[in-house]
Amino acid sequence: MAMRQTPLTCSGHTRPVVDLAFSGITPYGYFLISACKDGKPMLRQGDTGDWIGTFLGHKGAVWGATLNTDATKAATAAADFTAKVWDAVSGDEILTLAHKHIVKTVNFTQDSSCLLTGGNDKLLRIYDLSNPDAAPQEIAGHTSAIKKALWYNNDKQILSAAEDKTIRLWDRSSMQEVKTLTFDTSVSSMEYMTDGDILVITYGKTIAFYNALSLDLIKSVEAPAPINSASLHPEKDFFVAGGDDFKLYKFDYSNKEELESYKGHFGPVHCVRFSPDGELYASGSEDGTLRLWQTAVGKTYGLWKCVLPEDLGAENSEQLYTSPPEIKA
Repeated sequence: MAMRQTPLTCSGHTRPVVDLAFSGITPYGYFLISACKDGKPMLRQGDTGDWIGTFLGHKGAVWGATLNTDATKAATAAADFTAKVWDAVSGDEILTLAHKHIVKTVNFTQDSSCLLTGGNDKLLRIYDLSNPDAAPQEIAGHTSAIKKALWYNNDKQILSAAEDKTIRLWDRSSMQEVKTLTFDTSVSSMEYMTDGDILVITYGKTIAFYNALSLDLIKSVEAPAPINSASLHPEKDFFVAGGDDFKLYKFDYSNKEELESYKGHFGPVHCVRFSPDGELYASGSEDGTLRLWQTAVGKTYGLWKCVLPEDLGAENSEQLYTSPPEIKA
């Protein structure tokens, strides 16, 4: 009897969910933040999806959200021309960083001392959070809006993707461009683990894996539909992807075979990420929900409870494990 994937649905947002990020593993578990066009980023317990709080203060759609490694700080990027830094324990706003246009992406250094931002004014900015009144360092070079920017190579470099169909690598100290990757269409997402040796990029229907040091292409996979986001499992066994056909796909990393696909949402999937322990992955969609999916279906983990086949009655023989169908937030 086949195991059936039962995602946990996290409600609460009222508009499309456009970005999500996990913290590292802390003494209190790990956490999940979501960015939404409703302007109200939410913090949740990562393994259950339970709502912890909502960061209130933005006056426009929130396009990007991130947590620092130990989940003590959050940062958000918004259409109100600001990035904000928050105390992720109390929910209080710490800083508002004014920009000249819509901000799309935020990323902390590993020690949380600096924040990187990027957006529609085509500039990368580095803010020293210990001296927030100081003017940020600015890096120019992209010719259209920046969609994603990440600290790279132990925070010595910066990687940015823009609507100009390029990904650019920058040296932090010299602020100079080191390398440019050019694509035939705009890059929809980038994923890079701080301890990882692989960069995951999506554009069009392509999911591409690059050597993080050389930025040479390792392999690429064509999906059945345009892909907006992909995430590689921490142990690099497989990867998941989501896009315009409302589905989530799971592929074997070594042989590139499609292992599973689920119609998981009622709208395009905008973002997907594995949890830091690799036990689940989260997806965010145009339908306004986040969903949590088990990596190993049927395992007891979080709110999923394994039920052995001999324990099942005839009335529920289709479902091999139980979980609440929806978490209300």
